[in-house]
Amino acid sequence: METPPIVSAQEWEAARQRLLGEEKQLTRARDALAAKRRRMPWLAVEKTYAFDGPEGRVSLLDLFAGRRQLILYRAFFEPIVYGWPEHACRGCSMVADHVGDLAHLNARDTTLVFASRAPQPEIEQVKARMGWTMPWYTITDDFDADFDVDEWHGTNAFIRDGDRVFRTYFINARGDEALGNTWSYLDMTALGRQEVWEDSPEGYPQTPPYDWWNWHDAYGDPEPAPEWLAQTRRGPRGRLA
Repeated sequence: METPPIVSAQEWEAARQRLLGEEKQLTRARDALAAKRRRMPWLAVEKTYAFDGPEGRVSLLDLFAGRRQLILYRAFFEPIVYGWPEHACRGCSMVADHVGDLAHLNARDTTLVFASRAPQPEIEQVKARMGWTMPWYTITDDFDADFDVDEWHGTNAFIRDGDRVFRTYFINARGDEALGNTWSYLDMTALGRQEVWEDSPEGYPQTPPYDWWNWHDAYGDPEPAPEWLAQTRRGPRGRLA
């Protein structure tokens, strides 16, 4: 193949710095887009939806598991999918492979679940086979058609106010490629990362960045933040300098 030019260390660093400037512009643009998501209007969910889970029938509200936000990924796993019943859709399986430890999302009052048309026994078998641990439910009604995921995968974000549920955002197609880690999932939600540097509407929950980060098995630890956090130099609005 035809390769790029071979250059000196100084020329290489200059080229990297030029691209770094563009990458920072992209990061700021991504932050601005997430800020617009936090100002999206909410759509009230008026219908009642039912899902089958490991412990029986549950509602959409139940999927929140008591938290304020819900992210629901529709994965294609059903008899019409290639690989059934040993495997789910290849693309959806790659999405599942990239999901991080959910304790970090939970610490931001957010629950992530998967949902498919497959019955629970097959879902449990494929989770065990692939080493997946996320909650995964069975769609039993028109949820997939009503939320734009009956013919293609997609990720819906919801928020609740008491027992009232609202749809806040939706990502599908190549947009799903960017999801899978705590930051990208939180960026698509109505409340965002809930950190003080974010451009969010007045009154939204926010805490200093890094202060809430923890080992995934240590959330809820009553110990105060380690001393190094207090000594870390911070930039405007709590962003690490």
